[in-house]
Amino acid sequence: MSFVSLQENLRKELRKRIDTGALTGMELARRTKFTQAHISNFLNGKRGLKLSALDRVTKAIGLSLYDLLDARQLEKYAATPPGADEEYADVPLVEGRIAAGSEVIVNEEVKEVLKFRRAFLKRIRMELAGLPPGAGWGERSGWTRFVLIKVDTREGMSMWPRLGPNSTLLVDRHFNSLQSYRKGERNMYAVRRPDGCTVKYLEIEGDPAQARMLVLRPHNPDYPVEVIPVEEGQTYADMLVGRIAHVSIET
Repeated sequence: MSFVSLQENLRKELRKRIDTGALTGMELARRTKFTQAHISNFLNGKRGLKLSALDRVTKAIGLSLYDLLDARQLEKYAATPPGADEEYADVPLVEGRIAAGSEVIVNEEVKEVLKFRRAFLKRIRMELAGLPPGAGWGERSGWTRFVLIKVDTREGMSMWPRLGPNSTLLVDRHFNSLQSYRKGERNMYAVRRPDGCTVKYLEIEGDPAQARMLVLRPHNPDYPVEVIPVEEGQTYADMLVGRIAHVSIET
């Protein structure tokens, strides 16, 4: 797919939202900090967008470039395209930095592929954080949902006995809500940080949508509590890679 096609798909999506009343040209101009004339010229096909401008528009409406790709083209590059096996699904094992930074997992990023029963994966409840439109939550609909990561000795022991060294974790990247998955139990999250991701319990003081710091608490009291900043232009939900949905511990 060419950049011209991507821009045309973006035009169609913007027109659809404007026609249904979900967005106005004025609101789009406000979010992107472009003039209304600039937006109007793009919508009417009188001008294109530079790559940086394309990024600003997609971020403003909660989309990624993957959302603009044709699904059949995207499947060619995905690490886990739909298979014929009706009982088992392939889930990619990747580095923590890939789980935290790659929206669609592609073959070159995969270390190993493990099989999970489709019935099990379908039972896992997804829940995206209910933040205002444009805050980043809607874009996850196009992400590879399930990925696997391994934790090193320190990460594993910090959550002992819930985790252990070299545990393999199934991360549901379509769950970045603060709502408890099971009543009375704390969610374990993979949380983004500069060197990849860490696995901890999460605590936020005050209004989560306004939080600028995240408190990451280990299960093992012998390990320290960690405080990390929310990156500029993001919310706590953007910092959550996903909920830990399954743990396999080597013995």
